[in-house]
Amino acid sequence: MTYFGKVLTAMVTPFSEDGSVDYAVAERLADYLVSNGSDGLVVCGTTGESPTLSWQEEYQLYKTVREAVAGRAKVIAGTGSNSTSEAIEATRHAYDLGLDGSLQVVPYYNKPSQQGLYQHFSQIAAAVPDLPIMLYNIPGRTGCALAIETTARLAEISNIVAIKEASGSLDQASQIRYHTPAEFGIYSGDDSLTLPVLSVGGCGVVSVASHLVGPQIQAMVQAYEAGKTRLATEIHLQLLPLFKVLFVTTNPVPLKVALAQRGWPVGAVRSPLCMPDESVGIAIAEVLQQLSEEGILAAKA
Repeated sequence: MTYFGKVLTAMVTPFSEDGSVDYAVAERLADYLVSNGSDGLVVCGTTGESPTLSWQEEYQLYKTVREAVAGRAKVIAGTGSNSTSEAIEATRHAYDLGLDGSLQVVPYYNKPSQQGLYQHFSQIAAAVPDLPIMLYNIPGRTGCALAIETTARLAEISNIVAIKEASGSLDQASQIRYHTPAEFGIYSGDDSLTLPVLSVGGCGVVSVASHLVGPQIQAMVQAYEAGKTRLATEIHLQLLPLFKVLFVTTNPVPLKVALAQRGWPVGAVRSPLCMPDESVGIAIAEVLQQLSEEGILAAKA
């Protein structure tokens, strides 16, 4: 069972020139994404620059996006924290706002043991038993990895229904599939690994590139599931240059550059992130131009 859909977009947080959250652009972007391939939106995750958002800003973003796409797509709140009590409070708030799920990142910086991770996630799940939860394993960001065995234990909890697996390891995804029930969802956390993860039992992707090529990513997933693996591979290879250029430096910096080039006024990133030098913008523009010439990219916003 797929609780959230196949293609989930990890949505950027637009900022105004003064650095405040631009909720009007967020509303428009959410509507656009759902009209262009996204089954669901992850709000205030890594791509949404959650470390530099206040909880008040996050709660307003949850409400804004939920209202923009009500009845058309799932909205998953990035309510994870390296403080269990803080994560519980934020997740309860997301549930009260009527969101469809919660993304719970592995606690960062404090490096808990596997038993500590199990206790952290199980306590959050128990606090909101009616809210579906997606685990988020991204050791490159958190300095701490969620072990396969711990994931399997957590998958036994009724409302822990999926994982965003962003370790970059297909073996890890394969082992998770082997050790968890078929209905437990495994989402690729890397656009370039979406197709390989599908091949080892994954169900979809939490995507960055879907801001730009959502219909194509949806078509790739649907083609694979329909047994049209050659077509799925063709789409994957067409999109591969974009997948790669969007990670030439820290996400979401390249994505915000690309969105600006496509006419989206999403603003800059918040410090300590910073906008890149001119060479990054040139590299992104070259890939976008190539995709436009191939008819893959639609008209600008």
